[in-house]
Amino acid sequence: MPTSRIVPRAFHEPGSVQAAYRGLVALSVATFVAITTEVLPVGLLPQIADGVDVAEATAGLLVSVYALLVATLAVPLTILTRRLPRKPLLLGTLLAYAVANVVVAAAPGFGVVAAGRAIGGVSHAVFFSISIGYASRLVRPEFTGRALTIATVGGSAGFVVGVPLSTSLGTALGWRTAFAVLALACAVAAALVLVMLPPVRSGDPERDAAAAPRTGRGRLAAVSAVNSLTFLGQYAVYTFVSLILLGAGLSEGAVGPVLLGFGAVGLLGVWYAGLTVDSRPRAGLLGALVGVGGGLAALGLVYPGLAGVLVVGVVWLGSFGSMPAVLQAAAIRTRGASPDVSGALVNSSANLGIGLGAALGGLALDRVGLDGLPWVGAVILAAAIVVVLLAPRAFPARA
Repeated sequence: MPTSRIVPRAFHEPGSVQAAYRGLVALSVATFVAITTEVLPVGLLPQIADGVDVAEATAGLLVSVYALLVATLAVPLTILTRRLPRKPLLLGTLLAYAVANVVVAAAPGFGVVAAGRAIGGVSHAVFFSISIGYASRLVRPEFTGRALTIATVGGSAGFVVGVPLSTSLGTALGWRTAFAVLALACAVAAALVLVMLPPVRSGDPERDAAAAPRTGRGRLAAVSAVNSLTFLGQYAVYTFVSLILLGAGLSEGAVGPVLLGFGAVGLLGVWYAGLTVDSRPRAGLLGALVGVGGGLAALGLVYPGLAGVLVVGVVWLGSFGSMPAVLQAAAIRTRGASPDVSGALVNSSANLGIGLGAALGGLALDRVGLDGLPWVGAVILAAAIVVVLLAPRAFPARA
């Protein structure tokens, strides 16, 4: 008489957000350390420049080259690794983040610091592409937006808490200490992912390609375009937000706390995304874009009045806090590619917008000054809104 065997289920089966909550929290923590790794040098550029004896402008390349690596490598590396098991690959990126931060902390000169940042940039190119697809695979399609909202909270927290705390630590104990502590945090995040995140199936390239009709690819291109325009307009202005605040009369010592407050408001945007991303995705996206673009236009009107700048900043940055989750969900729902490749396109187009936005903002600042800079961002956001209005199939009213 044959005996029956119970075969353990190797992969997590998509279900509700509640069933996947532990895994989504682990992804959120991982996203926190990833974002903090990306932007930590921004707050420590003077110390890093002094520590390795280079000009601050040269040290600034640590940020721009990182973004360029992500924009360039996200799609090809995601395609190259699409057959690999998702969980081990995700763990590998977190450990690579830890190595990158250790290399920077121990670097004897600028060349080694740049090498450490390059390791981080390559890791970042893969990490966000995988994590976006991973979050979508943990839940059923109707819960994709809420799952991504939970997974992206860590990114917002990285801007709100991670960067200010790490910067304060670097200022008090040295920039090398800040990177060393962040390396330890990356290792802790990897341990949480190992314990809390269930494995999911990797994609089947042939099946994914067959399931992606041309219309889906066109819709994905439209979402990627809106993503690039949104980050382009945002970072053309946000890169210079400290100068805007100082120009409005804020004291230098108050800039940090105000930026921390603006970042906290961004978490309200994540909450807004959670309310609309699965039930009213098109209306939710248009509302957020109008909030960002209208906030930038209002900033141009009220500047240099400090009270007006602070009030408008709440609307502007609160609205932007919803954008990552909303646009990530929109990209995956187009079915223009596998979740991982869709995530790679979102990752690449966002970093392209960040890098070009900073460059465009610098050029605009020289030509139109702080008074005119917000209008540049507002015009770009208006273009993003036009694309959404002209592409209703890429941005449907219902999920």
